Amino acid sequence: MTAPPATSDAGRARMPAGRAARLALRLLIPVALLVLLFAAMGTEQFVNALTRGAIYALIALGYTMVYGIIELINFAHGDMFMVGAFVSLSFLVQLGFKGAITDVGLLALMLVAAFVFSMLVMGLIGVTIERLAYKPLRAAPRLAPLITAIGVSFILQNAVQLFYGPFQTNSPKIFPDTWFIELGTARIPILSGFILAVAVVLMVGLQLFIGRTRLGRAMRSTALDRDAAALMGVNINRTIAITFLIGSALAGAAGVVNGLQYGVSRFDDGFQAGLKAFTAAVLGGIGNTMGAALGGFIIGFIEVGATTMGYTRWGPAIVFGVLVIVLVFRPSGLLGQQLADRA
Repeated sequence: MTAPPATSDAGRARMPAGRAARLALRLLIPVALLVLLFAAMGTEQFVNALTRGAIYALIALGYTMVYGIIELINFAHGDMFMVGAFVSLSFLVQLGFKGAITDVGLLALMLVAAFVFSMLVMGLIGVTIERLAYKPLRAAPRLAPLITAIGVSFILQNAVQLFYGPFQTNSPKIFPDTWFIELGTARIPILSGFILAVAVVLMVGLQLFIGRTRLGRAMRSTALDRDAAALMGVNINRTIAITFLIGSALAGAAGVVNGLQYGVSRFDDGFQAGLKAFTAAVLGGIGNTMGAALGGFIIGFIEVGATTMGYTRWGPAIVFGVLVIVLVFRPSGLLGQQLADRA
């Protein structure tokens, strides 16, 4: 009489244990990979890979958000990142800054001002582009908005060339390059930690916004079924506008940190960065924000790892080779889910 209850209790006990084991395995694999990469690359290159991956992740988030809502591959998004870098550059130059700011209080104030200004301006530009270029084409065949996105990309590039020319423009590196943290024999720039912290804060904030707010629920419901969301009272136009606002603002933030890190900007920076960010979004699972962030960091590690081993020119080939291998076995990406086509 006691056997059946004991078997049932054991089954109930085994199920949580099995889920816990699977969760532990999922956490153990990336941790083990990070430890191996740290040992192989060294502290400085490991931090460099994290920094580059953080920039790609911020750009990729905008790609994946727009695709998740309206299934548009916004090829102009990389150029939004480029414009964001020039907006930040112009803002700092107009205020008279040309080099490092050693006063911590003033530096913090200017960093906050640069991020707020650039993210706000890029958010407004993103909404304007969506209203003028993409909204009239929502009911058109998918090729029409795709070609339009390419056209917007060229418009942004030519607009920047009109003001700054086709040459490389120096960006004020207001964050001192001489600030380091000593870790054994390695010297870690404080700027790298700052960029990584900014990226993590923005990514966590985005996740909380999407998961815990009313607007975030509206975005998720619109991504699942736009018509059903509209019937439930979701304002589709406003939701799409907010998506472009947030995605473009994140691209603006990426432009700010890119200027701080590299100190130069060009009108064609958006093409390469956008291509890699789009690859990151597809690699992680386009439409999945966590997947986009993961894909960005993976590409950052691949590029820096290839450079460390002396294969700098082969970096892009390795990136796309990894993408092909992943998509062969997981067509929806690392964290993506295979969904049925919408009716």
